Amino acid sequence: MALREKLEEDIKTSMRNHDQARLDALRFFKNAVLAVEKEQKNKLDDAGVIDVATKQASDRRDSIKAFEVGGRVEMAAKEAAELKVLEEFLPPQMSAEDLTEIIKVTAAEVGAASIQDKGKLMGKLMPQIRGKADGTLVNEMATVYLESLS
Repeated sequence: MALREKLEEDIKTSMRNHDQARLDALRFFKNAVLAVEKEQKNKLDDAGVIDVATKQASDRRDSIKAFEVGGRVEMAAKEAAELKVLEEFLPPQMSAEDLTEIIKVTAAEVGAASIQDKGKLMGKLMPQIRGKADGTLVNEMATVYLESLS
């Protein structure tokens, strides 16, 4: 089943089950997909839907951190619940060990030997892991790895 179809079915199921929190998260996600489709003037395939879900998940993670810092525990919990719904549309996330390995291999491929080569490394790395890991985490791990080489 295509991700767009899964999204529509999940919305219907949430409506039937009177699961308002899940329904709100799914509708927000659907609206984000529709906005991207309108902007691009074509229907998104699964990869496009995953890109939207990745962006939305990243926004949720940032919001959770901000709410926790601000002491807004109830808002952080709401964002965490929405993040959990979005993660159903993402491929399985890579483990830290897998990320470390792919960073090492990609750094060797592009010849990255210091922090100055981070742009080359990230440019080659991100397309390989898009949707499979949080970009902020990848950025941090790549920085740590490149600094360890110096």
